[in-house]
Amino acid sequence: MQRLTRRSFGRGLGALAAAAPAAVPRFAIAQAQPRVVIVGGGAGGATVASYLKRSAPNIHVTLIERNAQFTTCFFSNLYIGGFRTLESLTHSYVELKSRGINVINDVVVDVDTARKNVTLISGVRIPYDRLVLSPGIDMRFDTIDGYTRDAAQTMPHAWRGGEQTVLLKRQLEEMPDGGVVIMAAPPNPFRCPPGPYERACMIAHFLKTRKPRSKLIIFDPKRAISKQAVFLDAFKKYYPGIIEFHLSNEIDDFRVVSVDAATRTVVTKSGSRVRANVANIVPAQKAGGIAYRAGCVEGDWCPIVPETFQSTLAPDVFVIGDSAVATDMPKSAFSANSQGKVVANHLAHTLAEKEIFPARVRNTCWSLLAPNDSAKVGANYVVGTGSNGRKMLMPTDSFVSQPDDEASERRENYEESLGWYSGMTMDMFGTPA
Repeated sequence: MQRLTRRSFGRGLGALAAAAPAAVPRFAIAQAQPRVVIVGGGAGGATVASYLKRSAPNIHVTLIERNAQFTTCFFSNLYIGGFRTLESLTHSYVELKSRGINVINDVVVDVDTARKNVTLISGVRIPYDRLVLSPGIDMRFDTIDGYTRDAAQTMPHAWRGGEQTVLLKRQLEEMPDGGVVIMAAPPNPFRCPPGPYERACMIAHFLKTRKPRSKLIIFDPKRAISKQAVFLDAFKKYYPGIIEFHLSNEIDDFRVVSVDAATRTVVTKSGSRVRANVANIVPAQKAGGIAYRAGCVEGDWCPIVPETFQSTLAPDVFVIGDSAVATDMPKSAFSANSQGKVVANHLAHTLAEKEIFPARVRNTCWSLLAPNDSAKVGANYVVGTGSNGRKMLMPTDSFVSQPDDEASERRENYEESLGWYSGMTMDMFGTPA
């Protein structure tokens, strides 16, 4: 497998755009400057804006993102573990603005798909010809009794980059040595399947090096996890006596059913009741709220046409990233970035008659286990037909790290992940990490 560096990542970015069906009607010639509005300036939305404006400068591109700066959730576990600064994870939209992208730092509160406009919290309406939604996730606070938005200020989920990440790190720093940290892992599907277990390693590394008499207790509702063999090996190898991992089985259900934010007490379905010094509660998740207002949600997520990521429920609306039902493709920053290129290429082709590129989408997720020891999992994805007869994204060329990997390979994985982060954020924001 070819090692991914910042340079090779950059070379491969253009190849990840996808072909649109030849039968898609072209945009009316009478429209002088097609208007594309993108909601959400993360890995998916910023990528669409960057690539679309680059390939079709005459398209009017508006990117709406509530934050003036974007702090990535991906790599935020490394900040918790002490391997990154918060500043290294924080990026501005200055370069995107300089390219002619209309960046608006505001909140979209409504979408009118009949009249084709979005409404900002200020009441301003912005028209579009095509709308791209990349709103990430919202938390399902209703799935854990006692866990609310207010409770998350005491028991942070930290499953969005920024304020919540800082809060969790500060609580760990302020906790006395000998304290107890509890992590409640979420049920499937959720953002970044290996994420909770990389976080467990990063919290355990922090405890091992800073508060060695402390421990981390993980309660997990699932019976199997991403990269399970590798993570279990890492827990045993690097963090014996620190990590106490409770994975559900046919007898015990370790799903967290209730919390008390005042006492930081956590209760599981199996009857475990533990009081923590720090509680990292990651609840079940759903599509970002604006996707509901746009009428793009079925259940908790947004069904899409796998070739183009166009919503199956709303006309001229595309959904990418964590909110989309990309079938076997996991919810990750790499996935969102790859999907963003699909949509940018499709829109440039249909609105500005630009050349279409061969379809290719992929994902890789790296997980730092300990210093210079990183594991990874990934695959390429192609459109195929599932057992239900429907088209779906299906993995090919899958790979996953194994417990007996050589130390040199794990170190290379870590260096590769650093190259990916630099290339990825350059790809999104146009500025180096």
